[in-house]
Amino acid sequence: PSAKMGCFTFIKVMMILFNLAIFLGGGTLLGVGIWVTVDGQSFLDIFGTISSSIMQVVNVSYFLIVIGSILLVIGFLGCYGAQKESKCLLMMFFSVVLIIFIAEVAAAVVALVYTGLAETLLTAVVTPLLKEKYGKDKSLTHIWNVTMTEIHCCGLNNYTDFTSSPWLEEHGTYPESCCNFEQPCNETLAEKSEVQGCFHQILEEIKTNAGVVGGVAAGIAVLEIASMAVSMYLYCKLDEK
Repeated sequence: PSAKMGCFTFIKVMMILFNLAIFLGGGTLLGVGIWVTVDGQSFLDIFGTISSSIMQVVNVSYFLIVIGSILLVIGFLGCYGAQKESKCLLMMFFSVVLIIFIAEVAAAVVALVYTGLAETLLTAVVTPLLKEKYGKDKSLTHIWNVTMTEIHCCGLNNYTDFTSSPWLEEHGTYPESCCNFEQPCNETLAEKSEVQGCFHQILEEIKTNAGVVGGVAAGIAVLEIASMAVSMYLYCKLDEK
């Protein structure tokens, strides 16, 4: 019995410490979130103008407040539930973590399924827009020029997106980025250059960093599963006591 009790106590203490860390982390995020909401300007001054538009800072602050609040609740339920050996709080902790876990899995599935769908939808909407407006609409032309130069891409799919566009009719050439900035960017050179479309390039960027994102996500998932298992273990052991 003493070995069993020792195991129970050890897991209980681990649960308390782990959730105390989550609680403090949540509190910190919540504090930063509230600070940014109340005084976004001084936050920007201290951390440099990471993002010049205050709007983005405001959005980030609400995101931090939500995440911080959730972590505070989880941390409190887990820590206090384990300390007081309260079955009700442990079950609430388990439920909250389970809901978050299911939501994350659902989001991952949607993201995977959505890329193919996004490409189809974007092609249907953006390609006609480029053929019709590129070279005529100043702001659209500028946005696309900046994007294509920065990402080293051409159109949404490839250079054919600009065929019969006002730009081609006026200049007789394709955008320079479609030919790796070689002159004159005609159809032959554009075809030979084989510059990828922006959608593919952006996807490549995401895939390049997918390892990091996936690693972090997997780490979080393992922690969530472990904490659910521990809370369930404590819950069941309290039945035996």
